[in-house]
Amino acid sequence: MKIAIIGSTHAGVFAAKSIKAEHPEAEVHVYEQAKTVSFLSCGIALWLGKQVSDPAKMFYEQPESLIAQGIQMHMQHTVDQAYLADKTLIITNLVTRQTTTETFDKIVITTGSKAIIPPLPGIDSPKIYTSKTWEDANSLKARLPTINKVAIIGAGYIGAELAEQISLQPHKEVVLIEQNAQILQNNAPASFAETLTAQYQAHHVTVSTNNAVTGFIDHPNDGLTVQTERGDFKVDLAIMGIGFQPNTALFTNQIDMLPNGAIQINPYMETSLPDVFAAGDATAIFYNPTQTYRYIPLATNAIRQGTLIGQNLVSHKVASPGTQATSAIQLYNLAIGTTGMTLRTAQQAGFDAIEVTQTTDYRPDFMLSTEKVTSVLTFDRATRRILGASFLSKHDITQAANVVSLAIQQKMTVDDLALADFFFQPNFSQPLTYISEIALLATKQN
Repeated sequence: MKIAIIGSTHAGVFAAKSIKAEHPEAEVHVYEQAKTVSFLSCGIALWLGKQVSDPAKMFYEQPESLIAQGIQMHMQHTVDQAYLADKTLIITNLVTRQTTTETFDKIVITTGSKAIIPPLPGIDSPKIYTSKTWEDANSLKARLPTINKVAIIGAGYIGAELAEQISLQPHKEVVLIEQNAQILQNNAPASFAETLTAQYQAHHVTVSTNNAVTGFIDHPNDGLTVQTERGDFKVDLAIMGIGFQPNTALFTNQIDMLPNGAIQINPYMETSLPDVFAAGDATAIFYNPTQTYRYIPLATNAIRQGTLIGQNLVSHKVASPGTQATSAIQLYNLAIGTTGMTLRTAQQAGFDAIEVTQTTDYRPDFMLSTEKVTSVLTFDRATRRILGASFLSKHDITQAANVVSLAIQQKMTVDDLALADFFFQPNFSQPLTYISEIALLATKQN
């Protein structure tokens, strides 16, 4: 059985490893245009902020380690054309420029995503960067020490973390520009955004929300002007952080996709063509809070999907459980963990949703120290099914998001969560944990 895997980020690496584990006899070929595999791009901001011990550790696999597992790695190779119905690929070796045609029994698409670059005037300026690849990381790492003022375009997780890490460096000014009404609009409740905005302002970050970028003017020897609906910002460079889009143009009109190009797959990672699989940021994934497929590019989703390909390559064995888009971030001294939907996103999805908020100490007051935890729980009024939760504290409470993530996946109600068995030990928790408390508060709502 001869298998082609196109791309070797998270989904591609785990697909290759799982296929060899489940089918040791398989001939697995991985085609990757870069020199590296498995780059943890979520570490870019931390590396820029000098929080990474060794940048080499931002790769959890090397081509050599995959070769040692019996996987045939074709580094610096591009797939120029893909005829998926025929399982045929036209491939170019970027070093020798030699082009070959290969046919396979099965094809796995793990081409990932790419940064969204809007077609704005001046967007081609070399002073505008993205934060996605190892090459991006190196470019930013080399450039930042030489400049003073940076504009971050987009205040989702990427932009929020970049703004925080850069603002903590000496003699750096940051402007954080977001076209939506709040920072982390798709991830955090409005009350959290207010708290975080105050933190940014305390660290001399200019936060400009409800403001869209309209263009850029590159001054060859004097920085860059970022033009917005609410005025201009003069900076040394700008970093685009407005999100990602599927890197799937090679497969247009061959397999079913969402309008944004995300490949539609079933719970077994199969596309609309037989023996063609897909995983990771190139695909849509089943979103449990809404029970629909959505585009949610997260490394956690990609890894689990890649693993499932090996298990389902020949027959249906393990279905994907979907996702809650569970995530976490640390900004300044605050830890934030989120899962599922906020009140705003739940209402946008058509739910008659209720949101409850509570602030309590994470452990008893008789301890020498404790910290406040703000918990927010969102649920459906009619069914009482949990739709989402967010937690914020100076203490690391982010694992609480994982707890509620599992509750959403299991379609639990607030009544179920309120009676869940959680331990009490004064070093770690209250007799009634903050998760239990917010669930109990929810049970009292009509």
